[in-house]
Amino acid sequence: MSHHPFAVTLAVIVRAGDRFLMVEEWQQGRVMFNQPAGHLEPGESLLDGAQRELQEETGLTLPLEQAVAIYQFEAPDNGTHFVRFTFCTEVPAPLATNPQDPDGDIIRCHWLTLPEIEALGDRLRSPLILASFRDYLAGQRFPLSALKQQG
Repeated sequence: MSHHPFAVTLAVIVRAGDRFLMVEEWQQGRVMFNQPAGHLEPGESLLDGAQRELQEETGLTLPLEQAVAIYQFEAPDNGTHFVRFTFCTEVPAPLATNPQDPDGDIIRCHWLTLPEIEALGDRLRSPLILASFRDYLAGQRFPLSALKQQG
């Protein structure tokens, strides 16, 4: 049996009307775009990790309302297997952001429409970004209470 790297990641869709919060970041020497997202850290719950990533990358502390989907993806460049939990929340209007990223990868945040996000093309960090927006806009949700943490 071969060993493949495995990662649990968390992402948050933040919607304000027809705009979505996106993060512009340095990744692998390129400027890329992503939802506020990152890796689950040891000892934290899925919800705590998603809120931490949102706060670090945008400076916003918002309640998560629902979960959108759980995605499984194998990165073609390095074979890493990702399991991505995507959550959502809505705000009445775009909010000011102030990234607190301890890694220094975040350049700035943007409130973009879905066509603007789609136009980013290969500057999107993952195909899961558009997949999660489409699922979100199709009304796919499940309650946060479905996520259980033991221990």
